[in-house]
Formats: sequence, structure tokens, C-alpha cells
Amino acid sequence: MKKTFTLILISVFTAGFVSAQNPTELHKKHYNLDKNGLAIQGYDPVSYFTGKKAQEGKKDITLTTEGITYRFATTQDRDLFKSSPAKYQPQFGGWCAYAMGATGEKVDIDPGTFKLIDGKLYLFYNAFLTTPKRAGIRTKTT
Repeated sequence: MKKTFTLILISVFTAGFVSAQNPTELHKKHYNLDKNGLAIQGYDPVSYFTGKKAQEGKKDITLTTEGITYRFATTQDRDLFKSSPAKYQPQFGGWCAYAMGATGEKVDIDPGTFKLIDGKLYLFYNAFLTTPKRAGIRTKTT
């Protein structure tokens, strides 16, 4: 009986501790961020879609969503992102798509090495991995 009570007490304490954690902090743990919470090494996530190129964001044009800070090259890009963050956020939390798909390993990226596949942004460690087949990414077939 004493063991059962102890187990229940530990379970209640553990459940309370987990639920007391800030959801934003838990969310941020899955993203490739610098020590200040900056994503994509300061590159503009919208520019990959609108300009089909990696473009550095400006320090004075930022937006923080769910504890993650993004920089943008223009206020228009920031406004597009703000209207639909999930559309522009990189897959796999901004970690190398190849490594995440192959082994689940969190490998840093080169922001200039990317692919847009089925309307989603995938970032990679280097250019060798940017072909969908090599990256292990499945694309829609029509």
C-alpha cells in the first residue's frame, strides 16, 4: 500500500511538473536557433519562396512567433510571414532535412542550401544533399 501511494504521489508530481513547463520553451527545443532564439541564421524565410533565393534578413525587421525570432529582408516579407507562419517556416525545425530524414540527427545547415518541395522549405548542410532523391524526401506524384 505504501509503495502504491508513493508511485501515485510521484506520478502526480511528475505530471504537474511537465504541465507547468512553458509550451513556448518546449516548442523552441525542436528548432535550430542561435543563443538568442534567432532562426535560419538570420535569413528571411519568405525570400526562399518569393525570390527563390536565400536572402539575409535585416536586424531591424523581425518577428517573434512562439519564441522563435525570424529576420526579414523587407516589411512585406514580414507581413506575409505573419499572415501564415506555418507556410514559410522551414521543415524539421530548420535542421538539415537530409540528416533528420535519414537518422533524426540534428545537423546545422547552410542557409544558402535549400529546396522548395511541394510548397515546403527544406534546408540542408551542403549542396550535395539538395536533390530530393538524395535527401530522402518524397514528393507528390501527379
